[in-house]
Amino acid sequence: MRRLRDKMIEDLMLRGRSEATIATYVGCVGRFIAHCAGRPPRALGHQDVQAFLLHLVKERKVSAVSFNVYCAALTFFYHVTLERLDVAARIPRMRVPMRVPVVLSAVEVAGMLAAVESPQHRAWVMLAYGAGLRAREICRLRIDDIDPKRMLLHIHHTKCGRERHVMLSPKLLATLRAHWKAARPEGPELFPGRRGRTVSRMAVHKAVKKAARLAGIHKRVSAHTLRHSFATHLLDAGTDLRTLQVLLGHASLKSTTAYLHVSTARVQSIQSPLDALV
Repeated sequence: MRRLRDKMIEDLMLRGRSEATIATYVGCVGRFIAHCAGRPPRALGHQDVQAFLLHLVKERKVSAVSFNVYCAALTFFYHVTLERLDVAARIPRMRVPMRVPVVLSAVEVAGMLAAVESPQHRAWVMLAYGAGLRAREICRLRIDDIDPKRMLLHIHHTKCGRERHVMLSPKLLATLRAHWKAARPEGPELFPGRRGRTVSRMAVHKAVKKAARLAGIHKRVSAHTLRHSFATHLLDAGTDLRTLQVLLGHASLKSTTAYLHVSTARVQSIQSPLDALV
């Protein structure tokens, strides 16, 4: 089993998958094999995959998104690592319902910033809302990524390796400098963690949730909520979709167009056909 696990990791690495994706896929396949009572992985076929996927739906009641992650991991395992295309081709995907993401108002974001207790937590909230960074991108931000002369942030550790530049607000720059003066990180990371690692995504999410709670916000808020708010507020202000796509680091414009569904300013500006009736 360990040799097969190592082969899967190597297969994923050779295809440029991120560390997070590798860990997720290997974990999914590991749980599948454990569910099959330790039988040899090469002996497991379509019926075993089907039974495991039904277990996820009926007993574990996983979401459609989580279900599809398992399907993607198992498809890769059978298609690439085991080279059993007959099984891989029959692994299904579940339709994911489109839900409008939670978006905060400018007043709510200001309330969170007022409630933040530490310069580091304030920096995290500002990076998520003021630059649209993902939690992982915040954690791995380096001191050299900050360009005060051009007022830009260079985002290296991105999803699927798509580097990008985003604007650096003067307010955000002042906050990052305040954090640096208070913490004095030795670098290269701006937010170092323990044992030579960066701060964890969980720490960022907890800080954001705490700030929302202190601000009296009852919505489900995470660092990604602030990223959604960043995108929606820019769209409301007239930013075009292509520019927004670049700022968010989306590979496809289709991902960016999802924010059209939450841009209330655009919806409010459209006249109902009812008003055109005489």
